[in-house]
Formats: sequence, C-alpha cells, structure tokens
Amino acid sequence: MPIRDAEATRQRLIDAARAEFAAYGIAGARVDRIAAQAQANKAQIYHYFGSKDDLFDAVWEALVTQVTDEAPLDVEDLPGYAASLADGYAKHPDLARLITWQRLERGADPPHAYAVSSTREKVAEIARAQADGRIPDRFEAGVLLGLVIHLAAFWATSNPDVLAVMNVSAAKRRRGVVRDAVAALLS
Repeated sequence: MPIRDAEATRQRLIDAARAEFAAYGIAGARVDRIAAQAQANKAQIYHYFGSKDDLFDAVWEALVTQVTDEAPLDVEDLPGYAASLADGYAKHPDLARLITWQRLERGADPPHAYAVSSTREKVAEIARAQADGRIPDRFEAGVLLGLVIHLAAFWATSNPDVLAVMNVSAAKRRRGVVRDAVAALLS
C-alpha cells in the first residue's frame, strides 16, 4: 500500500491550482481540472483548503512569498534589483497573469499583510538611502519603488501588439532595457 504524503498532495494541489488560476482566473478555474492535474480528488481540495477561493488564497500566499524571497531589495543597485524582478517574471510567466486575475477578481480584498509589510520595509530602506544621499529623492520612496516594480514587469504586462513593434525578444536584451530604464530613472 502506498504511503500517503499529505504535504506532497497539498503542494501538488497548489501547483495545479496555480496553473489553472493563471489560465482561467478564479471564476473560470475548475476544481475537477485542478484535482485531475494534481492526481488528487476534489474532496482533497475541500479537505485541505475549504473552498476554491481558499485554494486561491493559498496560491496567492505562495506567490507573494516567492516574489519577495526571490528578489531581495538592494538599494545600492536598484537597476539590478529591477533586473532580478524582471528575471522572475521571465522565469515564471504565470506571475503577471495571476497578479492580473487577483486584481480583477479579488481587488476589493484587503491587502496581503506580508506583502504590505515587506513593501513598507523596502520603502523605508529606500527612504533611508534617499536621506543619506545614496539615491535621488526626485520621487517619494514609495513611488520610486512602485516605478521600479512596474518597469521590472514591463515585458510581462505589455500588450502583445506593442511588443511585436518593439521587437525585443532576447531575454538578455529585455533584462538590459529594464536595468537601463531604472538607471535612467535614478539619474
């Protein structure tokens, strides 16, 4: 008889749900497809997560942790930080889709506490660097962080028609554009 691994099953469900939510959104996602992809059954989704919405919350929690952990802020190299974030978008193309679905379907939810706390810490670190004269203070620290984050997401969130006209498909070149744009923002 095979050994049951509850944590492995839970993780397979989160991974399958991540792909399903990225493809179809929260409303369009189907628990039967998630269960089949995870090689589990629908009852396990409800057992581990309670509901499809709660399963999305688990996916969102994992996404927030991943983004925060994969690209730590370096105020001495904000262009490099932006490039690292851009690398994350390139490595995980589902990020932009999940963020968009969350904003569209769950935008009225309260902000994620860990994401807000992490963002506040980054803003405070940028503000200290601005006060020390290490970073220009043309933009408020929070606005500057927002601009850096959005420049990092540029390729992942741009309209495909615009991307076709820009004709910059090489990952190294895209990363360089993000780095250069943030450097220009700071000059």
